[in-house]
Amino acid sequence: MTIRVAMWSGPRNISTAMMRSFGSRADTVVCDEPLYAHYLTVTGLDHPGREEILTSQPARWQDVADALTGPLPGDPAVFYQKHMTHHLLPGIGREWLGRLTHAFLIRDPEHVVASYAKVRGEPTLEDLGYPQQAEIFRAFGGPVVDAADVLRDPERTLRLLCAGLGFAFDPAMLTWAPGPRPDDGVWAPHWYASVHASTGFAPYDPRPADVPERLRPLVEAARPYYEELAAHRL
Repeated sequence: MTIRVAMWSGPRNISTAMMRSFGSRADTVVCDEPLYAHYLTVTGLDHPGREEILTSQPARWQDVADALTGPLPGDPAVFYQKHMTHHLLPGIGREWLGRLTHAFLIRDPEHVVASYAKVRGEPTLEDLGYPQQAEIFRAFGGPVVDAADVLRDPERTLRLLCAGLGFAFDPAMLTWAPGPRPDDGVWAPHWYASVHASTGFAPYDPRPADVPERLRPLVEAARPYYEELAAHRL
């Protein structure tokens, strides 16, 4: 039976590197941000590659849910779904989520906000996805890993994560070939340059985050949600 892993992450995290890690397993297929087209359709946001995204994925969340929970060619042992928490809009039904095995990739909001501010000047709490991440965790639970822990000690953290998901760690998860992958979303040319150049997780950077003063209130608004999940991290 396939274990369907829904990995929920906010933006400006190591979510694509984590997808690479799981995609390096011989027994795993991966899916890249399957709710992105629905998110753009409902919000009307003009993201890079918008038209390509809208034609590459179903725009109805019901169709996405059916694909994520339905039959899979080849019956892989693991179906890894890279999800952005802010894509889970209020109008999306939640019942189908009960058929997935959930996991959570968190990052300290100081670092998320500092990074996000470089690409969008005035992010909101909903843009960062912390409330949505907490909502999913409260409803379904699942293992939690912090990006800082992954980068400090990838093997230890991934071993714990795999155990929490119900399957064995594979050393192949620690390295991968550089370049694009067929399972990358069509938006990859706009966002994945650093991952395409990588062959494994980047070293942990201990430098403090440089948060613009005007965005300090946003960090403080996000912090309770982060700390709620961080209390359960592996």
